[in-house]
Amino acid sequence: MELRKKFAPICPEFVIELRSESVGVARRRHRLQVLQDKMQEYMDNGAQLGWLIDRKQRQVFIYRPNTAVDILDNPKTLSGEPLLPGFVLDLSQIW
Repeated sequence: MELRKKFAPICPEFVIELRSESVGVARRRHRLQVLQDKMQEYMDNGAQLGWLIDRKQRQVFIYRPNTAVDILDNPKTLSGEPLLPGFVLDLSQIW
């Protein structure tokens, strides 16, 4: 109840998370799981598209409602279609 006084009960339609580098393999795995859980929470609350970008592994996890997570290895671009018509993210600067 207290949180409702401070934050509006809204959820973005589109979310991007960029996984930062962490020290140690175990910590990286833990951090990835935390981010994956966070992305799933966005989907559960109404987001329509989510991209979790893992720079170190050059992977992108694509989240959509009621759909299994897609994992892309080293994509050159990401398309926001159909939610964001015409939006394409060039990953060359991120990798």
